Amino acid sequence: MEFTLPNTIETLTPDVSRINDVPPCIDSSSTGQSKGRSNMWEHFTKQKPYSEKKAKCNYCGDLIKYLAGTSGMRNHLMRCKENPNREVFKRQKLSSSTIEGVSVGPSPTISKFDQNASRMKLVKMFVKSELPFRFVEDDDFRDFVWSLQPRFEVPSRTTLRREMWELYEEEKAKLKFFLSKQCGRVCLTTDTWTSIQNLNYMSLTAHFVDNDWKLQKKILNFSQTTGHSGELIAKHVEACLNNWELKRVLSITVDNATANDVGVQYLKRRMLSWNCLVLKGEYVHMRCCAHILSLIVKDGLKEIKDFILKIRNAVKYVKSSPAVCLDVETRWNSTYLMLEASLKYKDAFVLLDMQDKKFGVEMAKGNGSVPLEEDWEYARSVLPFLKMFYDSTMRISGTSYVTSHMYMKEVFGIGKKIRQYSESTVTMVY
Repeated sequence: MEFTLPNTIETLTPDVSRINDVPPCIDSSSTGQSKGRSNMWEHFTKQKPYSEKKAKCNYCGDLIKYLAGTSGMRNHLMRCKENPNREVFKRQKLSSSTIEGVSVGPSPTISKFDQNASRMKLVKMFVKSELPFRFVEDDDFRDFVWSLQPRFEVPSRTTLRREMWELYEEEKAKLKFFLSKQCGRVCLTTDTWTSIQNLNYMSLTAHFVDNDWKLQKKILNFSQTTGHSGELIAKHVEACLNNWELKRVLSITVDNATANDVGVQYLKRRMLSWNCLVLKGEYVHMRCCAHILSLIVKDGLKEIKDFILKIRNAVKYVKSSPAVCLDVETRWNSTYLMLEASLKYKDAFVLLDMQDKKFGVEMAKGNGSVPLEEDWEYARSVLPFLKMFYDSTMRISGTSYVTSHMYMKEVFGIGKKIRQYSESTVTMVY
């Protein structure tokens, strides 16, 4: 997967002033203690004369006796208000207590702090959670990290960006090696779309069976493009295949846009020159079955667009509610989900019309109106038909199992149900 990082990012110096406040490590040679002693001595300093067996807390300065061992020192660390790791010691004490009548030994000591390992955990957290780079420089976040481990140096946003890119390159190298050893023939899937910022994006996914006969799915590319033309898309795919050193392509699955026909023909000519296609690429072009179903439903929804518009406007008025989602007009499946959710709150919309005069005024704009009882009943009668297509689309859109053999079964199943509805004696609204 490829992505574009910002070219210019404001560089801020990380707050490392607190690092100097961390108590220095205690040199065992200077205190007379031997190696292998309790880790409590990382927080205390022996006091002379040693015969009195007193230790000074490195945080608050209190003197603690250690006549019978270091348990008194540990108890002090759980009470010491100056100890930044006080809660850690409390959790260790709790884990060493008796559980269901069975005595449990003390929990393992805290593992040795590793700055690089912790830094990598931080980078992966930002990647997986999709957090903004600036969050790493938030004062509250830095205070939280400081409370957990004062010695950890929180990076700046620029350093985080650089290390995130290094992680990407490292993972890409691993995946490239995996593909070279485990990927025979690869089936590609590509799609493009335009974001709400009017920016064009393209993704390229590889599906293949590895040496252990397990189906693999790997995203090879996710990048911004300058348009949706067939030749432009094809050149992006070609560049990506060259970058990953993938030549043995079995098929390319795209939706049914005319631009994709042009793009696949371009790729077919290029791959024929590589001498890597099966049957000279006669079956290299695969059309997305889910997109075919989508075209069928979208064409049918044009016939009932008026009543959907009324419900869509009502949902738009209360779209701040997380229970009812507004649909995307170009995606019929979101229309199904909107109708399904809004029908559950039909009585609430009726009550809203009675108590909120502004609701009726907004619905009347553009020659519209508040959804009437017949509109809701119409939506209820159409929902089973949309559900058939929705469920079939979900089944044939799976990525963790093979779907190519399922399409005809799903289509015939839909046709059978439609015939049953048409032959039914129950009056249906179409």
